[in-house]
Amino acid sequence: MKIAIKNLEGKDQGELEVKFKLVEGGRGTQAVHDTVTAYRAAQRSGTACTKNVGEVSGSNKKPWRQKGTGRARAGSHQSPLWVGGGVVFGPKPRDFSKKVSKKTKQLSLRKALSERLKAGDVVVVDDLKLESSKTKDFVGVISRLELQGTTLVVSTGVDKNLTLASRNIEKVTLTTSDSLNTYDVLRPDKLLFTKSAFEKVEARLTQE
Repeated sequence: MKIAIKNLEGKDQGELEVKFKLVEGGRGTQAVHDTVTAYRAAQRSGTACTKNVGEVSGSNKKPWRQKGTGRARAGSHQSPLWVGGGVVFGPKPRDFSKKVSKKTKQLSLRKALSERLKAGDVVVVDDLKLESSKTKDFVGVISRLELQGTTLVVSTGVDKNLTLASRNIEKVTLTTSDSLNTYDVLRPDKLLFTKSAFEKVEARLTQE
């Protein structure tokens, strides 16, 4: 499969041959599901915490005597039946992360990228060096490349001008070729790669 390479003016600058093998059919669908589920689970802070009967403040003294008051018997202010009492089976701090094998992650990324390539959602530019950090300059690049909706920009490394120029654009996010994951690939409407970044991702996907 070949994809067109464009410059920042939106004009064709040749073609790029996709070196990794595209995933066809239903293969890899479960790997994508498992990887995305694990990624989203890992984003949970897991800091929710409630106090049980033994942790809420209060004394062990009975609120009133057992018999003779006409009220229901009660043994503790910390009872879950009372306002301010302990919580039964409430959440405690925990780790929500799930383990996914390296091969599963690689297959899921290859599957996700294959589907985006076949759908025509991947745009490759020869370079993405901006002359300045002005937002309007980057907006012009996005417009000339006809990128509508949400866009993920993938570069080989952190570029100061690119970071500053894109941070005020709500629908644009940045990442690098080394940190690109399956969730990143699936989420935006369009993927904008620099040629070198796409080649680095290819190298990741062709490793055994």
